[in-house]
Formats: sequence, C-alpha cells, structure tokens
Amino acid sequence: MKTNKFTNPSTAEWKKLYELATKLKALAPWEWMEEPEFFGVRNPETDEIGFISIMGLLGEHLSIGVYLGQEGLYGYWNISDPATGLENNPLALFDVPQLQASFEDREQLEKQDREVIKKLGFKFRGSQNYPLFRSIKPGFMPYYITSDEARFLIYALEQTLETAPRIRDDESLLPDPDEDLYLVRVSEKQGGKLVWRDEIMRVPPPETANISIEIPTEIINELKNVPQKKGLGLEIDFSYAPTPVAEKGQRPYFPKMLMIAEARQGMILGFAMVKPEETILETNAQVPRHLIENLLKLEVRPEEIRVRSEMLYELLKTFTQQMNIKLRLTNDLPAVDMAKESMFSFFGGGGMF
Repeated sequence: MKTNKFTNPSTAEWKKLYELATKLKALAPWEWMEEPEFFGVRNPETDEIGFISIMGLLGEHLSIGVYLGQEGLYGYWNISDPATGLENNPLALFDVPQLQASFEDREQLEKQDREVIKKLGFKFRGSQNYPLFRSIKPGFMPYYITSDEARFLIYALEQTLETAPRIRDDESLLPDPDEDLYLVRVSEKQGGKLVWRDEIMRVPPPETANISIEIPTEIINELKNVPQKKGLGLEIDFSYAPTPVAEKGQRPYFPKMLMIAEARQGMILGFAMVKPEETILETNAQVPRHLIENLLKLEVRPEEIRVRSEMLYELLKTFTQQMNIKLRLTNDLPAVDMAKESMFSFFGGGGMF
C-alpha cells in the first residue's frame, strides 16, 4: 500500500480504530483461530487485498496482522518456513509489507500513541490492553500509520469482527491455502452503503520480477580494460545492517550492507550502505552500481564472484558474463561471515542477523 505523503489519521478515524480494537479484544478471536488461518479483505478504496492473520493463541502476543497483497501473503509464508525464515534471518520480517493492530502494555507505547488515547478520552488498564497500530514497509522500522492505512485497518477490523465468529462456528469457510485458495471479503456500494460478501479467490505467488540493469557501455569497457587477476575470488553479500538509522523527521530504516571480501585472505575490499527505496526491487538494483564503483576504485577484475542469495546471483549474472567473471552460488562465505560476526557483536547483535 503506497502513500506519497504522510497524512495523520483524522480524529474520527482514530476514534473508530480504538472502538473496533476494544471490540476485538473483547471478542478474543485468538482463542480459536491460529496465525496461518488467513482470510482476505479487499480495500474498497484501492482494491488491494489485505490478508488477515490473528496472532495470540498462546497468549504471548495478541495482534491482528494485515499482510498487504501477494507480496505480504507470500512474504509471511516465506518467513514461516524453518529453512528460510526468521530463525535464520530475524530481520526478514521487515521485508514483508503489513499493517499491525496489537495489544500492548502501556510502557510499549510511544508518547504520540498515549497523546492520541488521552485526546480521545479512552481509558485502558492492565497488561496487553493498550491498542497499538503500526505500518511495516520493506526495509523500514515499524512506524505510525497514515490516514490511508488507518482506513484500511478500519475495514480489516470490521470484517474480522464479522468473519472470525463465523469461522469459529464453521471452519469449512476457509478453503485450502495449499491450493492457493482464500476466503476474501469484498464489497460494493448499495444505497450509499458498503455491502460485504464472501468470495473464494485463487491467489497465486507473485511473479518473480526480473531486474534489468542497464550499465553504460563506457563503464563496461573501462572495467574490461582492468587486468583480470588470476586466482582472485571475491565473496559478495547484501544483507541488513545490525542497527537501524533514524534521520530527523524521517521514518527509521534498516540500511543494507554490500560487503565485498577477498576469499582467500578474508580481507574486506569494499563496503557500501544502501538506504531502502520505495520497493525491494529498487533497493536491490543499487547493487551492481556499488559493485562496479568498488571494482574500479580497487582497479581489480576477479576471476570468480561468490554469492549466497539467488537474488544476487540473478542480479549479477549478466554483468559477470560481460566481464568474463565466473559467478558461483554457494552457502559458504567465510570471509563475509567473519566480518559480519565481528560487526554485529560490536553493535550488540550477537551475530544473529
């Protein structure tokens, strides 16, 4: 869900959200629904589908997640996979576009949240009783919601209050997600009001987008003129930095690090910090430019480049063919891993990223 300008929710939107959250807490749908039991809500204003996940069956974290579009839905399935999910990369959560309505202790609210609650006159007491609304965009820290996002959350919470009790009484309402089928609540205007109905929709995984990187011919020729060093192998990694960046008045984000290491001796030869763009594709597209800049600065053309992610492999495939450089996909990047472990330990990350 893209918004070009940050617009705070109106007083009426905030009031409606807190009223719905109060009703949802009383309903407690996490007592009978599990996190992977998705149903969708199509936004009447944009036609974007948010896929609702109800969390809190074990009572540890009570929240409603609205995973946005195919990217959000299948992003959830990816991070839920033990082989590729949060255990191996805890920051993968921040690559999944979503809205969250959760119930927290008062201490977990920011000053701005408490001011909205006070202004509206709501009274909340006790553990896991304070509604909290947040937006997650790929590469960015959870942040305050916009007016557009508030309205989508209102639709989502209204339909959760209507749909969750029906699922409790009839589990057959939810089709088999293994067949890419989902129950989706859709609406149409009748007499000036929205009338909602159920639809069963097939929602396949998003198509893999090919990133086409145009590198100027003069840059290619300049790098081709750099002598290729026999036996030189480079390890290249592109992953999140251990600490977020907060610029004044801007949404905090996790920068990504491009690390270039010499494979045999383990020396870090190049390094770049990349700020997230509007989409993950636009962020990843910055990698070849930074790589070329570093190779020209080092005046070196390796025989081999090793990467561990399929994204990097696809991103660099054409470039390495042009440069007569062997590109290898491998899980073993010891020089990069040693450097990252040292960096994350310094920042208190313990190497878990």
